[in-house]
Amino acid sequence: MSSGTPPIREGFGTVHGYRFYWRSAGDPGPRGTVLLLHGGPGATHDYLLVFEELARLGYRVVFYDQLGCGRSELARDLAEYSVERDVRDLEELRTRLDLGRVHLVGSSYGGALALAYALAHPEALRTLVSVSGLASIPLTVSEMARLKSELPAPLPAILAEHEARGEFQHPEYLRAVNEFYRRHLCRLPEWPSEVRYTMERTNSPKYLTMNGPNEFTITGTIRDWDITDRLGEIQLPTLVTAGRYDEVTPKVAESIHRGIPSSEYQRFEESSHLAFWEERERFFGVLADFLDRHA
Repeated sequence: MSSGTPPIREGFGTVHGYRFYWRSAGDPGPRGTVLLLHGGPGATHDYLLVFEELARLGYRVVFYDQLGCGRSELARDLAEYSVERDVRDLEELRTRLDLGRVHLVGSSYGGALALAYALAHPEALRTLVSVSGLASIPLTVSEMARLKSELPAPLPAILAEHEARGEFQHPEYLRAVNEFYRRHLCRLPEWPSEVRYTMERTNSPKYLTMNGPNEFTITGTIRDWDITDRLGEIQLPTLVTAGRYDEVTPKVAESIHRGIPSSEYQRFEESSHLAFWEERERFFGVLADFLDRHA
């Protein structure tokens, strides 16, 4: 166990011609480096800063903002926003920062990116953790449609009416979206400042290009993305987590768990999409136990 406050470092590095922001907590040590991948696609790393708790357990914890996100540069061409590009950028950044083999933790879209990276660069990883991540956009969309239909009346009708008209910024529609988020994104009565910061700064160009107008309307370039049939190629120690009320539902997480032979699965019964905030103590107990067994 480390004592005191872990040192914080931050900076910028050039990755494939763009300036990328990174931040680390703690020093390199025998337990290794935990590398965090934020969601979106198009969010920022800030909502994941709670993972700095791992630095007090002897891990170095590294965050960064992906291309077109947060403090990193915007792409000059929208066509550069893709899962494949994010995988290449991640490998370049890991190499430039000399992180060595890492424990890779991906949240939401970051979980999808982590799976894609594990298929491309298994030699770079010690372990793999998918936190409310996904391997199939079509399955995720289908499950989110079910959650929408289960909202109390008249919310499903309001969502359907405005979506049919393309009125994604209509005040009535946005109120219904916020109710979905309150139930399936973060169930805390008051959202942490780090979560609010990320939600307010999720990058529209990347989010709209790859995802769509909101979490459950995925009309962007990733709408058909599905690597379920390749999950069996991943032979790394893997932890898959989801919340009981998660917008990326337990059914999605269970499909990943079934697909990866060496994986473990943990469902958080009082959480939605951000179990690391909603059940913070229990979540980090589960994660630390998994990492310690492979550190």
